[in-house]
Amino acid sequence: MILKAKERGDGGQLARYLLAMRDNEHVELHDVRGFVSDDLRGAFSEADAIASGTRCKNHLFSMSLNPPEGAKVSVEAFERAIGEIEKKLGLENQPRAIVFHEKDGRRHAHAVWSRIDAQRMRAINMPHYKAKLRDVSRKLYLEHGWDIPRGLQDRSLRDPLNFTHVEWQQAKRAGLDPREIKAVFQQCWETSDNKASFERALKERGFWLAKGDKRGFVAIDYRGEVYSLSRYAGVKTKDIEARLGDRERLRSVDETKAEIAGGMSQKLEAFIKDAERDAKQRLAVMAFRKTELVGRHQDERQKLWAALERRWEAETKRRAQRLPKGFSGIWHRLTGQYSKVKAQNEHEALEAYRRDRAEKDALIFKQLEERQTLQRDIKAQRAIAQEELMQLREDVANYRNLDRYDRYHRRGRDRDKDDDEKQRKRTRDQRPRRRRGFEP
Repeated sequence: MILKAKERGDGGQLARYLLAMRDNEHVELHDVRGFVSDDLRGAFSEADAIASGTRCKNHLFSMSLNPPEGAKVSVEAFERAIGEIEKKLGLENQPRAIVFHEKDGRRHAHAVWSRIDAQRMRAINMPHYKAKLRDVSRKLYLEHGWDIPRGLQDRSLRDPLNFTHVEWQQAKRAGLDPREIKAVFQQCWETSDNKASFERALKERGFWLAKGDKRGFVAIDYRGEVYSLSRYAGVKTKDIEARLGDRERLRSVDETKAEIAGGMSQKLEAFIKDAERDAKQRLAVMAFRKTELVGRHQDERQKLWAALERRWEAETKRRAQRLPKGFSGIWHRLTGQYSKVKAQNEHEALEAYRRDRAEKDALIFKQLEERQTLQRDIKAQRAIAQEELMQLREDVANYRNLDRYDRYHRRGRDRDKDDDEKQRKRTRDQRPRRRRGFEP
């Protein structure tokens, strides 16, 4: 599984983030260890208070564990992975909290440790923790038989379409997947060898080349969104300048936007609005289905959790009744029967705990399958919407090319007509005139 971690402070903000339901469909506080409080906010407040007695600012070590898509990972497997990470980083017996998140049919865990050794009031040093976590991650992929990502196989093989938060927000405004936009820019760059071919490749996909105010070379789509070429094409600025030349020869962003706006017909704008409205309606239907499914899943979990709690209390009561009290209890202790009953109760309690956890996992796995099925439908609808939007971009470029083609050939036809008329007139003028009467 993918392991991401960092050292940080501000336990209150981290607790709010881990417990937030805004970006998650299910949130479960699984375990709080080593704190006086069993509440996450209270536990992290304790960590902040203890750290205030030291010079350590980033006194928390926060990590996420993300299994591959579609993998069924039990709570026990998550706990084993977290335990192995503790040993690798020297965080054994440190105060710790574990929270599970579920979103879009995927389940992942967050583990947070306090780095402060309360006995010595010093922060535990964790040198090269990223390299150590990569080793643990590779080991987990091998143990579970998952396909190892290329980025873990070799650092030079990372996904070239990774994007930043700023790029994500910009692509979100345009209604497209930023990875698809990056793929378009990179493909245009790789298939061109000069400014003319690169500009032509961009226009075929609905983008116009321009000079930016501060970002050098940029591309603009029909909605006026501006994209940095160096960022989206993944090319250094000096390489762009070597191929495209002086950016001052290009039109400015405002001039290019005016050109785009001038080439858009009212009919095409209406088509764009219709496509965007239809896409929003389809996605709204999928969002309603998701809300309905998540609500049903939460209700099913609450009922199962309550039933398991009632059964656990009843079984605990029966086990307690086996232990003799009073003089009978003293006699059983003397004869050794008390320890046998106690050992039996402990064994049954452990088995009951494992059984309850297995039942929880079974329900969660079933719900994850349902959610993944819905997520595939959502992705399909998004893909349709994105394809329509990308096609509209190409339509804009094709419309402009068609309009330019028609004007060119219309002027050509007009010139041909003028030339024909001039030629006919010239022929009439050169034709010998017939004289009336007889020759002398």
